[in-house]
Amino acid sequence: MPTPPPTAQEPLFHLFERLFSDWVVKPLDAVIFFDVAFWDDAAGNAIVIPAVVAWLVFGAIFFTLRFRFINLTGFRHGIDCVRGRYSESDDAGEVSHFQALAAALSATVGLGNIAGVAFALGIGGPGATFWMILGGLFGMSSKFAECALAQRYRQIDTNGHVIGGPMLYLRDGLAERGLGGLGRVLSLVFAVMCIGASFGGGNMFQANQSFKLLAQEVPALAAGSGQIGVGLALVLLVGLVIVGGIRRIGEVASILVPGMCLLYMGCGLVILVGHASAVPEALATIVREAFSFEAGLGGFVGTLVQGFRRAAFSNEAGVGSAAIAHSAARTQEPIREGYVALLEPFIDTVIVCTTTALVIIVTGALDRPDAGSGIALTATAFATVFPWFPKLLTLIALLFAFSTMISWSYYGERAWIFLFGERSILVYQLVFLAFTFGGVIFQNAAVVLDFGDLMLLGMAFPNIAGVLLLSGVIGRDLERYRARLAADEFER
Repeated sequence: MPTPPPTAQEPLFHLFERLFSDWVVKPLDAVIFFDVAFWDDAAGNAIVIPAVVAWLVFGAIFFTLRFRFINLTGFRHGIDCVRGRYSESDDAGEVSHFQALAAALSATVGLGNIAGVAFALGIGGPGATFWMILGGLFGMSSKFAECALAQRYRQIDTNGHVIGGPMLYLRDGLAERGLGGLGRVLSLVFAVMCIGASFGGGNMFQANQSFKLLAQEVPALAAGSGQIGVGLALVLLVGLVIVGGIRRIGEVASILVPGMCLLYMGCGLVILVGHASAVPEALATIVREAFSFEAGLGGFVGTLVQGFRRAAFSNEAGVGSAAIAHSAARTQEPIREGYVALLEPFIDTVIVCTTTALVIIVTGALDRPDAGSGIALTATAFATVFPWFPKLLTLIALLFAFSTMISWSYYGERAWIFLFGERSILVYQLVFLAFTFGGVIFQNAAVVLDFGDLMLLGMAFPNIAGVLLLSGVIGRDLERYRARLAADEFER
């Protein structure tokens, strides 16, 4: 049945939104988010889990066991590396360990931490928080593995510019093992997905949710010329940064990310202190509902899936995106950058996302029918302490969104160059900015969120497959690095 033309009540961009949902999002959802049935419930109904979520969980657990709980044993060394304890200024690369970490965090610490967590709680209940935290802890091992590989197989041109990430280690790493054909296919699939993710979750979702929060505070911007004006202003701001590449992104991110995190965590801490008596019960509720079977086995699995899905979307462990940023770090030791990278899921999910979840739970916003969903739910929770908190949250959310967008533009740009070469980079940047504008004018947040999830989590299929096949390479490099570290061979 053909899509009807726009009416006087439906602007042209609303028609485009419907076309995008019907012709892009829904078909992709059927392909990428196909479900796997593992068992039946008491009524004989199949209990299904999205295959991509099961794949991410399997990969995270495998890497944790394969590298002997590197997520726990490597934590202290990762902090030492970020502090510059083992850094050499003349090492090859474009940014420092801290700037690489900040750039990767600026891509992950975004509206997924504010709006995405709220969506997860609204669908899966407080119990989703437990599985989200667990997903973050196991995801530290996935992040270690993929970022160590990105450093090992990166390429540096004559101008000192780095291209690295899953595109390179899937192609070149698997070729070393005699799997060149498979590696080429996986690298191409990953690059296409990465470009799509840079347009979706790394761009449209950020623009969409930040605009909705801004319009909530300034109703005059909600539609018409105000909406278009905000979209154009955001396009201009993002465009000014992304033309500078990873060096400018790293410089901006190293300033924005620490400030954003401290400001957001400070706001959350004020609320939690104000509701200190409710925190123990909130924690008990999280654990209790994580293992609740009141809604049957299907309800339990649904809560688990929401938690792991939000963790994956928030910290991106296993999808390979952060490996692109970490490949640009100045170091001669690939394993060392893996140690730096494993800190990201802990900061992003275990600390920031958990703060959001606790604030929503202890303030009772989750039980209010007028609280809304997504970022509106988080804003309602913040407003329970001080009426002006949502205005501060608006500022924080805008900074989160902006930092995520500039970092994801770099990820997509590297994937674009891998496929089409550097001469066409302007085409990518223009398309990216068009999606920025589209994110502002789209009305249906669910469409934007689903498209972001599809592209981002779809990257996990080729990435984890390649990292699993190359896990032996990482294991050997890790053992050598640990031996040299124990022998005090590295300068401090």
